[in-house]
Amino acid sequence: MAFIQLFAVASFPVIKVLLLTALGLFLALDNISILGEDARKKVNQLVFYVFNPSLVGSNLAETITYESVVLLWFMPVNILCTFILGSALGWIVIKITRPPKHLEGLILGCCSAGNLGNLPMIIIPAICKEKGSPFGDSDVCYQYGMAYVSLSMAIGAVFLWSYVFNIMRISSRRIQNEGSKLKASEEMPQPDNFSETQNPAKDALNDAYAILLPKEESEEQAKISIADKIKHNFRMVSSNFNFKAIFAPSTLGAIAGFIIGVIPQIRNFVIGSDASLHVVEDSLSMLGDAAIPTITLIMGANLLKGLKGTSTSLWTIVGIIAVRYILLPLLGVLVVKGAIKLGLVQSNPLYQFVLLLQYALPPAMNIGTMAQLFGSGESECSVIMLWAYALASIAVTLWSTYFMWLVS
Repeated sequence: MAFIQLFAVASFPVIKVLLLTALGLFLALDNISILGEDARKKVNQLVFYVFNPSLVGSNLAETITYESVVLLWFMPVNILCTFILGSALGWIVIKITRPPKHLEGLILGCCSAGNLGNLPMIIIPAICKEKGSPFGDSDVCYQYGMAYVSLSMAIGAVFLWSYVFNIMRISSRRIQNEGSKLKASEEMPQPDNFSETQNPAKDALNDAYAILLPKEESEEQAKISIADKIKHNFRMVSSNFNFKAIFAPSTLGAIAGFIIGVIPQIRNFVIGSDASLHVVEDSLSMLGDAAIPTITLIMGANLLKGLKGTSTSLWTIVGIIAVRYILLPLLGVLVVKGAIKLGLVQSNPLYQFVLLLQYALPPAMNIGTMAQLFGSGESECSVIMLWAYALASIAVTLWSTYFMWLVS
């Protein structure tokens, strides 16, 4: 298929996203105020607790079977690779740009967590319905494409709320603790041997990964057995991690969809026009259909803060953009093509395209929700999201075109 034709197929979905995003931005303007701050919070809750779980659960229940789960086992591994490679590249960005400490968790999150659900849920159906799509019949493409994307969204939500959520939470807590200690030290009189009480080695641990590392050990601590150290570190990690956040509504919807789809007895009772509870499936599908346009409008409205500007370093933004749209997609091609050669991925062009697309997406919008929740880097996150999603119109289109050419 001609490259120009593939480019046209890839560009229309992104244009649709831009149009809805622009409408959301317009509705959030102060003069319009339909999607003001309070309205966005309410609609976000509606999407988070109702629309997204309905969309993920209904699509997985309809398309996922035991046989397909066996065939799709590589997708969780692929998503894990996106987080690992993105985190490594984000750490490099932090070492090069030297951002303020309160932005380290935000940078790691933006580099590691892509928009694995909302954006592909718009792109994949639009590509399937376009004339000249390399993925065959539009109905079959839509059915299986939504199953792949729903699975991607569910797995991505688990990694996002288990890894990025806790990285940003621990990072913000560390800054708060340092602020409290600094305030306390200013109020207390300093000892005469003040210079001898300082430890420059500890002060040098200013990168994001230092928040997960133990402090330097004393001689007594060094004598503790390795087993006791492992138990101690495990208790620290367990106490710091918010495991309840892993089971977000989308994850619960995915679990329900898996159970319904994989167990034949339940599937026959719910899925299909002759099923006894077919009305439940129709109701969930109706709710799920509202998720995509609502999410896109909210995404546009949330970008309004980025237009107002902030003191975010230009090189920090450039580093994140380079990771998300240049380095990570290139590494993704190597990972997916290597998996194909090793026989780890089925020879399905649409499935391979979704795996590749997971490396070329802008940062997850939920990162902005986390920044707002912890009160750390909220304005900086808005600017990063503004530039990331503005450039997504070019980057995602070009990479989608290349990926379709690669798998077709």
